[in-house]
Amino acid sequence: MITFGKVSWRSACLVAVATLAAVNARATTFNLPTDGSTVVGKVVVVSPTPDNTLLDIARHFDVGYEEMASANPHASMWLGAKHVVVPSQFILPPKPWKGVVVNIPQRRLYYFPPEVKGQPKQVITYPVSIAREGWSTPLGPTKIIAKYRDPGWLVPSSIRAEHLKEEGVELPEYVPPGPDNPMGMLAMQTGFPGIFIHATNKPWGVGMRTSHGCIHLYPEDAAQIFPMINKGTPVRIINEPVLVGNDQGRWVMATFEPVKEYQDKRHLADRAKVALKALENQDAQAAVAPVEADPARVARLSKTPQSTPVALSPNQLDLPYWLRTLKIEAYDHPPYGMDANNAKVPGAPVPAEASAPVAEQP
Repeated sequence: MITFGKVSWRSACLVAVATLAAVNARATTFNLPTDGSTVVGKVVVVSPTPDNTLLDIARHFDVGYEEMASANPHASMWLGAKHVVVPSQFILPPKPWKGVVVNIPQRRLYYFPPEVKGQPKQVITYPVSIAREGWSTPLGPTKIIAKYRDPGWLVPSSIRAEHLKEEGVELPEYVPPGPDNPMGMLAMQTGFPGIFIHATNKPWGVGMRTSHGCIHLYPEDAAQIFPMINKGTPVRIINEPVLVGNDQGRWVMATFEPVKEYQDKRHLADRAKVALKALENQDAQAAVAPVEADPARVARLSKTPQSTPVALSPNQLDLPYWLRTLKIEAYDHPPYGMDANNAKVPGAPVPAEASAPVAEQP
């Protein structure tokens, strides 16, 4: 359940959005390809200052925990590294490209805004946290049915019991609005009972399995998307742990750890075969030669998830060699620090006190 606030959120949100250029320098808003490609963005390799962790770099580039960990398997997320791969290239979800699409295994949300006459079609994408084991988010179509600024949280008894059992600490029955509220400061309610897309007070967990069914966003991402989404916006929750895409004629694949709670128990290898078969059919329909996928690469991706899209053709550079062709960029932005591990947009003021809506499960 949720309670409504009395604060002037209009000015607070304007300040929050105004700070996004500084907080999130690599905005993840892209023009949709018009050449048949289904991939947006680009991979970046950075050389960070010693005080920056991989979590700092991930947040700056709007990438989630698991995406960053998958791209840098030999680095610690909590420490620095000499060179860091930022997997900021994304294979778009299966069509239709309309409204909000959340791919659970990819731990990423896509928003396809309504087309504006005379302007290119766009997609905006953000990393998200997904549900913990035992609290799966429903799959399928729904829509946004309500929007809440500065929500409070009436803690469900099931979550209070779970927290007491696991942590030995009893949660209060009600958590008021503010930077320590798990609902964050902005929330959008879907048609699935108790399921919200909302900001979080634990942004270092974005990209992990932290929720009780809801979809968590970085606070700055929630501040950016909240004004864009209207009630009635369609939402589609999908389960696609294998994605194949066309990157300007370069066929690529990315894989993500399957969410085992869903009924489809196929392994990544089986899903990869299905994806490649679909690709062959697509090629046949387009009257072009089918892609010759390197079996070793497909086997590796089927065994070890990799968020960075990997070229499938044996005639194109495999990922480790392709990464070496990228220019290494200096990264000297100040770290966020643990003070930023709350629901507040970095650099924006916390609104004054409020009352609020009340959500079933953050």
